[in-house]
Amino acid sequence: MRKIVFVVPDMAGGGTEKVISLLANEYVKRGIPTAILSFAGEQQAYPLRKEVELFSAGLPSHGNGMVRMQRLKKMREFFKQNPECQIFSFSTIGTGFIVLSTLGMKRHMVVSERTDPQTCDHKPYRNFFYRFADRIVCQTEDALKCFPKGIQKKGIVIGNPIEKDLPDVDLKNTKPKIVTAGRLEPVKNHRLLIEAFQEFSQNFPEYTLEIFGQGSMEKELKTLVAKENLEGKVIFRGFSKNLKDDVKDSRMFVLSSDYEGISNSMIEALAMGIPVIATDCPIGGCKTYISHGENGLLVPVRNKEALVEAMTQIAQDEQLAQKLSENGKKIRSECSVEQIADAMLQLAERIQ
Repeated sequence: MRKIVFVVPDMAGGGTEKVISLLANEYVKRGIPTAILSFAGEQQAYPLRKEVELFSAGLPSHGNGMVRMQRLKKMREFFKQNPECQIFSFSTIGTGFIVLSTLGMKRHMVVSERTDPQTCDHKPYRNFFYRFADRIVCQTEDALKCFPKGIQKKGIVIGNPIEKDLPDVDLKNTKPKIVTAGRLEPVKNHRLLIEAFQEFSQNFPEYTLEIFGQGSMEKELKTLVAKENLEGKVIFRGFSKNLKDDVKDSRMFVLSSDYEGISNSMIEALAMGIPVIATDCPIGGCKTYISHGENGLLVPVRNKEALVEAMTQIAQDEQLAQKLSENGKKIRSECSVEQIADAMLQLAERIQ
């Protein structure tokens, strides 16, 4: 197998970065040379085996043309030193940088679309450069259908891997605690969750809400918490490198996003046996993994009343909570790192 190179803006904490770290660690464990090329940062949030090569082509450009030219130069030098490598692009803008930095060179490139394609602000840019990819990986069938026909023909659906050795949650040993994890950005709609929790807590005052993640809305959300008199009950925990251990004593996990690719934290909560509530948001990542009422609960996007009702159901119905917990754990066999790594390798091997 030729050398694998993941391309991403940086490796700061997030779902995309988590997936890359899991796959990179799996590949070097198999003896496959693997590198991560970051082009807009040098952060490293998740643990990587020492065999994983890290290469930084630059820091954020903030629109500076000279910085971008230096980035392209460094990327081109890297690809010249690694001819015939298998590129896995996990970035829309990064795909364009790959194409430009490898002009006149033979390239093998698979693009992995990581979010709802309908929300892309640069569709003409994206569609132009995606046509240079050998294959396009989407997380759901709905995501694939968002692209022009020419790109759809190159498409394949591959889900996300989950960590090995996840804790096995026993609800009898959990606390009256609700958790969520995700960037503190508008798309995640933490405001909806806080407002729903405020109403929910009037009937279940023993519960707390812990929010894991960082982002631009942190100050605004903390102001909302103070306004709703929830200080001490809503706790901002920041970014966690060991989320599985931090949430294993939780009674339920809630994803309140307006749209998602596939939330890694959500599917890991399912696999651990934490009852999950998620918005049935585009592009269908949640409904791909959650069968409503069987292994989790789905609620409409931006619907506070439905979210409060779902939280109430789990809090007061122990049999339902236990059913969701037991059925959620079955997802482990579908999303193992080994299976997803195999699927990506098989795709790459078909590229000549």
